[in-house]
Amino acid sequence: MARPNNGLILLVFLVGSVAAASLGSLATASSVDTWYASLVKPSWNPPNWLFAPVWTALYAAMAVAAWRVWRKRDIPGTATVIRVYWIHLLLNTAWSFLFFGLRQPVAGLIGIVILWGTIFWLLGQFWQRDRWAGLLWAPYLAWVTFATALNFEIWRLN
Repeated sequence: MARPNNGLILLVFLVGSVAAASLGSLATASSVDTWYASLVKPSWNPPNWLFAPVWTALYAAMAVAAWRVWRKRDIPGTATVIRVYWIHLLLNTAWSFLFFGLRQPVAGLIGIVILWGTIFWLLGQFWQRDRWAGLLWAPYLAWVTFATALNFEIWRLN
């Protein structure tokens, strides 16, 4: 059996990240300047312009981290880790629809807590297989930790 082309597989991971980001932005776009702008937010809420560059960098890092782990597919359990990675992208996208699309902070909070747990688990799995993948993944966990706290505060304040 021919070995898969590493560059092509990296492209698949990048396209998956772009697809998740694009779908999430569909749910977000209609609410950012209307519903979200009307919510009471904590003083530490970042400015809206910050979210796009942060998420762009995170989605790229996610894809590269997953690709690096995929390259270690000879390690037992890695196929499961990669499957959970793809499921995690669905959870990531779902949060946008729960919070922004449905305009339901409590549903978003439930979704992001599940997402956070998945990201945390994946960090451990990535770290075991490839330290660079783990390092690439860590900022994502940090950002979603912050986003979880922000989601909680928005729910609490509104």
